[in-house]
Amino acid sequence: MTIEPLRQQMIPDVIALMELGEPFITARTYSDYWLYATLFSSTCPVALVDGEVVGTVIAFRSQDDPSEVYVQDVMTHPDHRRRGITRQLIARVQERARAMGCCRIYLTSEPHNKAAHRAWSALGFGNVSGDRIVDGVSVITDFKGPGKARAVYELTIARSPGTAE
Repeated sequence: MTIEPLRQQMIPDVIALMELGEPFITARTYSDYWLYATLFSSTCPVALVDGEVVGTVIAFRSQDDPSEVYVQDVMTHPDHRRRGITRQLIARVQERARAMGCCRIYLTSEPHNKAAHRAWSALGFGNVSGDRIVDGVSVITDFKGPGKARAVYELTIARSPGTAE
């Protein structure tokens, strides 16, 4: 397996992969992935096995708080799960975030996505305290807008020596 930054020629395969993530992941438009490949490729790693896209993370460094990276989507092809692909992709995002001087990676999940909750916990993400509990998971009401309650997970990362505060 190799991990590379998202490139424009990968976009059709990334879209097809993301479509496999429904109902919890919604594939974005070609234009959206063009933007990610053009402006955010260093935080959008893609896992390839024999040239086939088998996993990806779409993540962005915050412009309002440059110490944070937000993970929008994570998807591993169902035929390639439980092989450490997500772990390696998140590690790549973490390495990049650390190199940029970031100290927090965070993401959100649907309250009822039990597989995601298990994965984030296994990867060292903590469930941020919210205002209610759903299926044993802390949830923040309206986090992503009215009616968009989400479980929020965060991973604190140590800064690399010599990076700016």
